[in-house]
Amino acid sequence: MHNFKKLKIWNESMALVSESYKITRNFPDFETYGLTSQMNRCAVSIPSNISEGTSKSSNKHFAQYLEYSLGSAFEWKTQLNVAFNENYISEEKFKELEDKIKQIQKMISSFKSGLKWS
Repeated sequence: MHNFKKLKIWNESMALVSESYKITRNFPDFETYGLTSQMNRCAVSIPSNISEGTSKSSNKHFAQYLEYSLGSAFEWKTQLNVAFNENYISEEKFKELEDKIKQIQKMISSFKSGLKWS
């Protein structure tokens, strides 16, 4: 078992949650129950699945939760693209967050690959 609060992937994804909430505050009101809600739920899902996975009794089960987390990261990246295409965020912010989510995706994949399944 791992202490999720000490995992870099958890800490980086928690920072992404804060970024998601910051940018979605500026989305149009009509997106409250659409893109705003979806992006924030996805962002929260990334560290949530990592932390839930640390409670599992085997690395095989933990890896499954990392897979869920990775799926949420890819979903969030798509929603980031939608936000940019709809001009809800600047190109500069888009590139910054795109780099951040790519890094988190790589970190999750790498961490998952490094787990021992004994």
